[in-house]
Amino acid sequence: MPSKDWNLSSYDYKLPESLIAQRPVPIRDQSRMLFLERKHGKFSNRSFFEIVSLLPESSCLVINNTKVLPARITGKRKSGGIIEALLIKEYSNGNWSAIVRKSGRIKHDERLEFCDGKLWAIAKERLEEGKWLLEFEKAECLKEILEEIGLPPLPPYIERRNATDIQNSEDRERYQTCFAAVPGAIAAPTAGLHFTPEILTKIRNRGIEILEVTLHVGLGTFSTINKEDIRKHRMHAEFFSVSSQTLRQLELYHNNNKKLINVGTTSVRVMETIYRQNFKQNSGWTDIFIYPPWEFKMTDGLLTNFHLPKSTLLLLVSAFCGRKLLLSSYKSAINEKYRFFSYGDCMFIL
Repeated sequence: MPSKDWNLSSYDYKLPESLIAQRPVPIRDQSRMLFLERKHGKFSNRSFFEIVSLLPESSCLVINNTKVLPARITGKRKSGGIIEALLIKEYSNGNWSAIVRKSGRIKHDERLEFCDGKLWAIAKERLEEGKWLLEFEKAECLKEILEEIGLPPLPPYIERRNATDIQNSEDRERYQTCFAAVPGAIAAPTAGLHFTPEILTKIRNRGIEILEVTLHVGLGTFSTINKEDIRKHRMHAEFFSVSSQTLRQLELYHNNNKKLINVGTTSVRVMETIYRQNFKQNSGWTDIFIYPPWEFKMTDGLLTNFHLPKSTLLLLVSAFCGRKLLLSSYKSAINEKYRFFSYGDCMFIL
């Protein structure tokens, strides 16, 4: 008989809408943190800044240094119809796949205006699932223009329908980790949003090394599971990279049983991927799909936010600590009125 862990319906839970965080806490490291001890099946209420003392002695903290592109742009058609595009993936210089809202009547080779004429693009090809292949003019400076005028690609459950310039400015800062360095993500690795430079310094002062990996968060992280048997789901591939030096260090740490603490599910995906590639490849595309049961080789601890029901992220965390224990901890978090999702509170699982 198939395990209940393979049924999508086993990963559902009810969340009051009021607990979906619409704004981050005023100070990053003041988020609440549910501390979950796997061995004893216990969880306790903490504050994020306590992670400094909770990290195991001589462990290694792994963070994802991807940087979110402000890749959401508003525009209009020649007819005056309003559209909005979220740039997803660059195929070649100036050619991007994009989710275009209100795109039903866009025609092949139609010229589209974005950001009050600061950007123009040709609709080259209609792709699947409401996406278009857009060919941008000024391709050589597109990313610089986006940094200047693009909007943060916030998830749809964060409402910014009438966002002011001040709110957009705040989101530009807060929907980005303090260690973001490599542009390319369309969503933030949200577990990293709680860190401050001061917290990172305190962690290093404890003798805990911090290593950086890169995974550009794409649609794969948020793709909907449409089959009740989760084993039939296929992930979209996402690009990852690790420096050669970091790759050698991680292989050494694995061989010496050093405890590896991953910040976010994205770091887990990188770490488990490079292990399965026998530490031979330091960049490429990964479509790794982690769900119960899973034998983790490069994850001894996990800092993560609270995830949507029936999501691939919830499955990954369930694989690490057990589905029943995770859902029990979520129930407790709901009762304690923790804030959920991207701008919400976090869990630390050891």
